Amino acid sequence: MSLAARASIPEPSAPTAMRTPVGRPVRTPKTAELIARSLRRQIVRGELAPDEALPSESALMEEFGVSRPTLREAYRVLESEGLITVRRGARGGARVSAPDPEVAARYVGLVLEYRRTTAGDVRDGAAMLAGACVRSLAERRKAADLRRLEKALAVEQEALTDPAACAAAQEDFHALVVELTGNQTMDLLIGMVHSVLTSCAGECTASTPARLRKAHRAHSRLVELIADRDAEEAEHLWSRHLVGGEDTVKPADAKAVLDLMD
Repeated sequence: MSLAARASIPEPSAPTAMRTPVGRPVRTPKTAELIARSLRRQIVRGELAPDEALPSESALMEEFGVSRPTLREAYRVLESEGLITVRRGARGGARVSAPDPEVAARYVGLVLEYRRTTAGDVRDGAAMLAGACVRSLAERRKAADLRRLEKALAVEQEALTDPAACAAAQEDFHALVVELTGNQTMDLLIGMVHSVLTSCAGECTASTPARLRKAHRAHSRLVELIADRDAEEAEHLWSRHLVGGEDTVKPADAKAVLDLMD
């Protein structure tokens, strides 16, 4: 089925509006927005694969029955959302990009900065979210989850004398804890908040053997609590660890309002 057949889009001469039964004006979407909506739906549903080239502009103009400026306006909408990349010139064209969590994280950061949110607020929010993940994991954990956590601890243990390798292993442990909850929404939210926090943070302090061992002990204790299904204590431990742990990202100034515009 052609792109246009999936969404027949007339091109109005000017934006119009209609009224709902209660009389509130509702703006009729512009043609470019309708084209963007059609292509967006196909990208999100996997009907258009990442790095797949869209048909040529002339082909899309013919299928949708629109002008080049209207099609390019739709392209600009999708480019701003990170769903396509457009190259100009003879070898140019539009290619599909997978939805990128970093794009969402940047917008979340702008909203938080607009609200005059402090770096400490973001840090505490990240700890709350991750603590909830640990509680859920402790309540529902399976034997396979414990095996993966114990394997991750063993990797940390072996890397304790190599600061760079151990820091990477401990970061992987944090990610694994979230992954094992099986909740895609929480995984995305924590990833976005962590991205914002990293943008306003100082250097991670887990760089000496003593600090690495201290963080490793916290991880080991967490696994014990999860194994015991002690959800409440596991949540408290992990929330405290994420606020002040030796292997966690910390804001350079917790009281400072976010400044992510640089």
